[in-house]
Amino acid sequence: MDKVIIFDTTLRDGEQAAGASLNPQEKLEIARQLEKLGVDVIEAGFPASSPGDFEAVQLISKEVQRPIICALSLANIDAVDRAWEAIKEASHPRIHVFLSASDIHLLYQLKKGREEILVMSREIVARAKSHVDDVEFSPMDASRSEPDYLYRMLEAAIEAGATTVNIPDTVGYATPQEFGDLIQGIFDNVPNIHKAVVSVHCHNDLGLAVANSLEAIRKGARQVECTVNGIGERAGNASLEEIVMALKTRQDFFGLTTGINTRQIYKASRLVSEVIGFPVQPNKAIVGANAFRHQSGVHQDGVIKKSITYEIMDPKSVGIPSSVLVLSKLSGKRAFRERLAELGYTLDEEDFARAFKRFKELADKKKEVTDRDIESLIAEERRTTTEVYHLDHVEVSCGDHSLPTATVRLISPDGRSLADAALGTGPVDAVYKAINRIVGIPNELTEFTVKSVTEGIDAIGEVLIRVESEGVTYTGRGAATDIIVASAKAYMNALNRLLVSKAAKTGKGKRK
Repeated sequence: MDKVIIFDTTLRDGEQAAGASLNPQEKLEIARQLEKLGVDVIEAGFPASSPGDFEAVQLISKEVQRPIICALSLANIDAVDRAWEAIKEASHPRIHVFLSASDIHLLYQLKKGREEILVMSREIVARAKSHVDDVEFSPMDASRSEPDYLYRMLEAAIEAGATTVNIPDTVGYATPQEFGDLIQGIFDNVPNIHKAVVSVHCHNDLGLAVANSLEAIRKGARQVECTVNGIGERAGNASLEEIVMALKTRQDFFGLTTGINTRQIYKASRLVSEVIGFPVQPNKAIVGANAFRHQSGVHQDGVIKKSITYEIMDPKSVGIPSSVLVLSKLSGKRAFRERLAELGYTLDEEDFARAFKRFKELADKKKEVTDRDIESLIAEERRTTTEVYHLDHVEVSCGDHSLPTATVRLISPDGRSLADAALGTGPVDAVYKAINRIVGIPNELTEFTVKSVTEGIDAIGEVLIRVESEGVTYTGRGAATDIIVASAKAYMNALNRLLVSKAAKTGKGKRK
């Protein structure tokens, strides 16, 4: 086979993640998305575990037609019969039975001997086979089982009618070489292995679930059991999106395909995250928020020139509209100019140099500079073109047991540095009084408004004020991560407009 069967167990093993719980309608919604995604097998649940799970498996069996619908069952007759009742209306039903194989489980959990377990495995597979042609058998904790005993167990299950034998690394104990050798040993030592599909089910306790699964595929396994976003027991399962995109991206190495519509991957990831309530970590491969986001200036330059320099996958191939250049203190001029162009701004070299300088100053204060930050920054830059006095320095001291004090330094039209200080009823009032002592233009503050431009504790605050002088109102705006500085900028913007207007009326004064 040149195709790997994708067996999705999000609705069964994924739901076993601590804190995860799905009702039947939520399971059906995810199952429908999994069908769009193109998975070959949906393990819809564990019917014997609860009435709700039975209902969910039964509902999915009726509503979802294309994939195989699989029900998990304990190794007892009643559980197998219950699984059959749940999936009997499926277009393509499968019963998946499991039984522990490791001496650790046999001794401490089942308290049974090896030969007794062999008899049970034959009987339980035969019972499942009496209901359906498609039977999967899993020797649980296979990676910690004695290999010769595991071979015997698989041979017995296949003789009894198993069409798929699944090799679970139940506790995520194996390393890739060990697990690959185990799969190779099964092909070499189970006489009837050619009568069944070899599957793997790897857990992520050591962070090796995907690596172990891919190595097993390389050794001949042709079904891989996985979950969307890698959710599942403890540290989770092999991640569906990572398995699928590894096979697709490195087809030159594996020479294998899947039936997955990869453009549905991101949608499936978001749906599972929202319904189960587990956020996807930002650095999660393929579907994490940062998977196609570039922050380094060097990387951004490369991606702008040719995406393949730093992207081995097209984001559109997994359903993400495009990659993102994250503007931060690490970004270079090229990325900043590119983002300005995307936002519709074209600046000459002098204006761009000033805007880039302001961007770097802002980026030193924020983890990420957003589009709204940039728009505010450009608006701030445009406001400085009407400067008469330039705000050079603001410093305040305030508290619930101290007098608000502000020190301000302005650069005058002739280039002199002018400083003064003042007390006020609050820090903003003190700043405004200090500015008035320097500028000396009578005015009355008639409006003061503050709003957040972006989200987060490091958000840019934008201040809008209106001052009145001689019956005329002048509006000023200022923005900064420090709201006191933003207030000072807004006041200076309004006063500069006032000064420019007066100069225009008298024919005196020049814009700086």
